[in-house]
Amino acid sequence: MRKISLILASFFLLTAFKSGAHEFYLSVTEIEYNKEEQSLQIITRVFIDDFQNVLNQRYGLDLQLSQEAEEGEIRENIAKYLEQKLRLKIPGQNLELNYLGKQYEADQLVLYIEVENVAPFNQIEVTNEILTDLFDDQKNVVHVKVDDKTKSLLLMRQQETEKLTFP
Repeated sequence: MRKISLILASFFLLTAFKSGAHEFYLSVTEIEYNKEEQSLQIITRVFIDDFQNVLNQRYGLDLQLSQEAEEGEIRENIAKYLEQKLRLKIPGQNLELNYLGKQYEADQLVLYIEVENVAPFNQIEVTNEILTDLFDDQKNVVHVKVDDKTKSLLLMRQQETEKLTFP
């Protein structure tokens, strides 16, 4: 019941906000294992203004995230930040993220990531530190789907890493 409530709350929080300042600091990451392609397909949703602020503060930049600004310095810095802040491990292997691109939905930035050549696994370790370096109360909800089983995590500054086991 707690997981269903967490899933509904995370969906509500990300879809209910209007443009402008917000009081909640939340990201939602969905990770799905594609057995046929032996890959992990990852979608992360963050607020545009928060993500822009963290990139600018972390790397000493003055970037403006917009649909027109897709390549070059912005793409490189998004990929670098994700590589540092979102890490996945399966037994015996650190997985290498491949940032594919982004999309804008109202006040949210939707980030697309893939990990290729992932053999079937029973356990995955997820570290999600996205925006925790900017906001002490940042919450990162992570949903991991393997086969038809979905498990969820709530990660934050005090607990940025957890393992999930899939029987």
